[in-house]
Amino acid sequence: MSGQPLPPTLDQLAIFLAIVETGSFAAAARKLGRATSVISYAVANLESQLGVTLFRREGTRTPVLTEAGHAILADSRAIAIAMDGLLAKARGLTQGLEAEVSLVVDVMLPAKKLVKALDDFRQTFPTVALRLRVEALGAVTQAVLSGQAAFGISGPLELANDLLARGPAGSVKLVAVAAPDHPLALLPGPVDAAAARDHMQLVLSDRSDLTAGRDFGVLSVQSWRLADLGAKHALLLAGLGWGNMPKPMVHDDLKRGRLVALEIETPGEPVYPFHTVHRRDTPPGPAASWLMERLALA
Repeated sequence: MSGQPLPPTLDQLAIFLAIVETGSFAAAARKLGRATSVISYAVANLESQLGVTLFRREGTRTPVLTEAGHAILADSRAIAIAMDGLLAKARGLTQGLEAEVSLVVDVMLPAKKLVKALDDFRQTFPTVALRLRVEALGAVTQAVLSGQAAFGISGPLELANDLLARGPAGSVKLVAVAAPDHPLALLPGPVDAAAARDHMQLVLSDRSDLTAGRDFGVLSVQSWRLADLGAKHALLLAGLGWGNMPKPMVHDDLKRGRLVALEIETPGEPVYPFHTVHRRDTPPGPAASWLMERLALA
């Protein structure tokens, strides 16, 4: 194998990826509906064109990726995903508007922003049905990855996945609050972080397994985990603990004295960033893209 590498075909890359996914030439042949000899021939040609050996075949029952094979794998997947995305976008352009748009948004997204975007969507696309889900933390991204939503507006979830395309979508300020008669609310001046740790903190938890075992903004050694932001709000009003809430959601409570803002001494102002997420291989159609861009506006 020598000389300049020659570009592989998309079919050759699909065969290469099928072998890696299934673990054998025979299994890849069954998946693709080809003869095993065709699979072997295609891989031999691919290796010849690239000038590298992709699989180690001797002394093993199943083909094992060589170091060069591992190096080629990530780029092959990226090309396949990009091609799937191109074809999906082309299908969307030729088929016109979607019959329905499904989206999932983080529970922290201000309701005012969501309602305004959906009202504009209703007026702009009156014939397109809408399916909306509200989730917390990793459940937003999980719904997108599983195909249950065309796109999502997610919170600060760091998840490395080649299938996901992400973009900025603004943020919301968080404020630590408690009922007026809560011990932390009765302390004069700013609240030391050590003092906050000694009191029950109400924490929003994740319904997905993407962030299992991870904590977000937890200070207290004692905490109650709640999967519903409305339930957390109700427990805060009842004085059963303290916790961080989106500032727009508790604005009226602070104004009317039902809740008190706690000046907990932590570095920087608590901010909850949002970002758009969608699968690269199934990008949103025209109506969904319009709505995603509208929701991403600060």
